[in-house]
Amino acid sequence: MLLAFSVAPLGSGESVTTAVADAVAVVRDSGLPHRTDAMFTTVEGEWDEVFDVVRRATEAVAAHGNRISLVMKADIRPGHTGELTGKIDRVEQQLRARGSVPGA
Repeated sequence: MLLAFSVAPLGSGESVTTAVADAVAVVRDSGLPHRTDAMFTTVEGEWDEVFDVVRRATEAVAAHGNRISLVMKADIRPGHTGELTGKIDRVEQQLRARGSVPGA
């Protein structure tokens, strides 16, 4: 399973950097494969372990305010692992086959 999520406190000011860093630290400490970008953190693993990480990351953010925004999107595909990079690799392979050039 891949699960992309974004969690942030609401009403705690313009910057949520510290709260987001606390959430990402939970993900990193989990040992699960993950990737963080400007909008989401994606975690790969089994249902229970992934949702446990999201729960704990949300709890870490809750320390920064009394209202939390949580957005999630999941790709549930039993029997598949390594999809955190596998999906991207397949798209890049298609683009190379088409002769697409990065940044063009």
